Amino acid sequence: MTTFSRSETLLGTALAPMDWTRSVSLVIAFSLFNALAAQFSLNIGPIPITGQSFAVTLTGALLGSRLGAMALIAYILEGCSGLPFFANGAAGIGVLLGPTGGYLVSFPAAAFITGAFAEQGWDRKFLTAAAAMAIGSAVILAAGWAWLVVLKTPPANAFKVGVLPFLLGDVVKIILAAAVLPTGWAILKRKASQPPGSKG
Repeated sequence: MTTFSRSETLLGTALAPMDWTRSVSLVIAFSLFNALAAQFSLNIGPIPITGQSFAVTLTGALLGSRLGAMALIAYILEGCSGLPFFANGAAGIGVLLGPTGGYLVSFPAAAFITGAFAEQGWDRKFLTAAAAMAIGSAVILAAGWAWLVVLKTPPANAFKVGVLPFLLGDVVKIILAAAVLPTGWAILKRKASQPPGSKG
């Protein structure tokens, strides 16, 4: 019977050994993944609906707390440096001062928290994986709401434009990710238990 350490993440296990080169490559790759997710946006108001909360929490779950946070820090630095990586191809440090700034600066923390739960084995079962993703998403929404309040938006209005429109979409994203992660672990376990040279 094959078992994996609870401190191992799905990608860390699949790509072991995780040396420096692989770690850096994953950080860069997932920063680009988050940039791509930002471009799938639906403009419904001052805050567009994007695929970013899904990408951020999935990054944390797959890479773990430290690498996940580093990937999102890299993503933010890339966008601030002028690359069109923020929603709708926006770029520059000024984006952090706009209405979406709260969400953006929370991304590394959300990835770190989701990754920390994954390292404790929360990504192995559907319910705990969903809980980890939900907590990560809640961090993003809370930070986004708080920043809108800082920008002089009344708290109720900030909730109406910065949280409420995203709740249903986040539920769907959480369910999808929570289904994918345990499935990935099951596939790894099945492959690891097969005799060398066997197929299937």
